[in-house]
Amino acid sequence: MKKISHIYTAITLFACILMAFPREAFSQVKYEIYAIKFGERTNKIPIADAAVGAAGNDSLNVCLMYWLLKGNNGKNILVDAGFTGDSEINPKFISFSPPDKMLEKINMKAADITDIIITHPHWDHIGGIDLYPGAMVWMQQADYDYFVDDAWQKDGNKGGFNEKDVLKIVTRNLDGNLMLVKGDNIEIIPGVKVFIGAKHTFESQYVMVGTGDDKVIIASDNCWFYYNLAHLLPIPVTHNANAYKNNLARMKLMIPDKDYIIPGHDPLVFSKFPSVAEGVVKIK
Repeated sequence: MKKISHIYTAITLFACILMAFPREAFSQVKYEIYAIKFGERTNKIPIADAAVGAAGNDSLNVCLMYWLLKGNNGKNILVDAGFTGDSEINPKFISFSPPDKMLEKINMKAADITDIIITHPHWDHIGGIDLYPGAMVWMQQADYDYFVDDAWQKDGNKGGFNEKDVLKIVTRNLDGNLMLVKGDNIEIIPGVKVFIGAKHTFESQYVMVGTGDDKVIIASDNCWFYYNLAHLLPIPVTHNANAYKNNLARMKLMIPDKDYIIPGHDPLVFSKFPSVAEGVVKIK
């Protein structure tokens, strides 16, 4: 009986250990991953404006990108959707091309997109969802609730939000083309997991994608630049700087090669990976 008790204790302990760590096994779906640059700032920003606590007087170029996940299961998934010209808060120092037109460079059309994963509802990431009317949109429920409700109250934080985008996402919900995700480390589509905790917005999410033997994290604005990742420095735009920093460290534990943690606005992405068309690289 004592031996059986020891075996039971060992099994229970092993189960607890498994539960303590993220389950990163994926369905056997492989994705080709493309980063697509559709715009850029015409001026640089000081490094201190990108990484809180950074030393020196260096400056950084800033680009605007979204990502295409092309699955062997027929799924064509966008991570973020860019924005359109109807945003009333588009800075004049940004030049851009319509995000949907960039797909034509790799022989795809807006109608080919099956799903859009919104990492967070800032205008430059969510505003383009109406370019893809046939796609199912995925968003964290807590982020959605804050975006359409609390952000616009007296003490809310609506920085980076566009009123027109609220109408777009609510309409998507009314039309039955919005899936609200609840929580962390969830495989929402075969081969695609989402994680929360960085708190760039109220409950921003980032994406882990299986490419077969390897995994890639699309951090989006949960990591602006490779510099943030290398130095574990948060950005100034966050609901919780410590949470942001902790999730940079978490990403590095999940993906040891930091090149494959893809930041949201770093032009280095387009020199680290092979070009397949102007403004498009394949992450491999």
